Amino acid sequence: MSVAAEPITSGLKKKSVPAGLWTKCPGCEHVIFNKALRDNFSVCQKCNYHFIVGAQERIQQLLVPKSFKEINADLTSQDPLHFEAVKSYLEKLKQDQKKTGLKDACLTGEGTLGTRQVAFGVTDSRFIMGSMGSVVGEKITRLVEYALDKKLPLVIISGSGGGARMYEGALSLMQMAKTSAALTRYNKSHYPYISVLTNPTMGGVMASFSSLGDVIIAEPRALIGFAGPRVIEQTIRQKLPPNFQTSEFLLDHGMIDLVVDRRELINTISLLIDYFD
Repeated sequence: MSVAAEPITSGLKKKSVPAGLWTKCPGCEHVIFNKALRDNFSVCQKCNYHFIVGAQERIQQLLVPKSFKEINADLTSQDPLHFEAVKSYLEKLKQDQKKTGLKDACLTGEGTLGTRQVAFGVTDSRFIMGSMGSVVGEKITRLVEYALDKKLPLVIISGSGGGARMYEGALSLMQMAKTSAALTRYNKSHYPYISVLTNPTMGGVMASFSSLGDVIIAEPRALIGFAGPRVIEQTIRQKLPPNFQTSEFLLDHGMIDLVVDRRELINTISLLIDYFD
């Protein structure tokens, strides 16, 4: 009589896939290996969806490695209103500082983009939605003044869905005028200011320094505007046009100059700076 062989399972452990190796694309739900996603500038290879990325990753994507030298790194927000809600403002600051590794929603400095030295700034929507408080406004203003003093082209990457930072009241609203005034002085120098709008760029940021570039570039399908679409619809009681407040809609209506794939930003910005020379 023959006996069926039993599978040898003793001593074997079931292997599991480690967590954090894959990301599902919000655009097409394609599952992407994280390393492949990073190698492709955090853009989905299947549907071209541009993932939201932080300030440090932006620097790694656009500037020559180890060329970035941060300025005004020690500025941190205070709590002028002693703001209290579910969390106090100071608690929210500490939470987002721990989450992002940033002191506030903006990094500024000097680095090499392509072959050119540039004054470079980037806001980060992971830090209180990239909202512009007194520190963000001050750092952007000082960056503009630094570019003017050093005679450098200026590049600012905006990713700010929060507009002015409500935790700081009128002090945050003042930053719109302050950054705009600094850019007016810079504009008289005839050095180029390239503004890059990413998803999302909204509120007081869009209503001030982000919209004042000599050339305004946007990444594909980015949400760009002042108030959000839902707020506008509820206010005017009308249905908005398809793709309203997307990069492509704004390009069609003359609000921006270019829509550029993230993987082409280095070449595009470099060519624009050369053109201004």
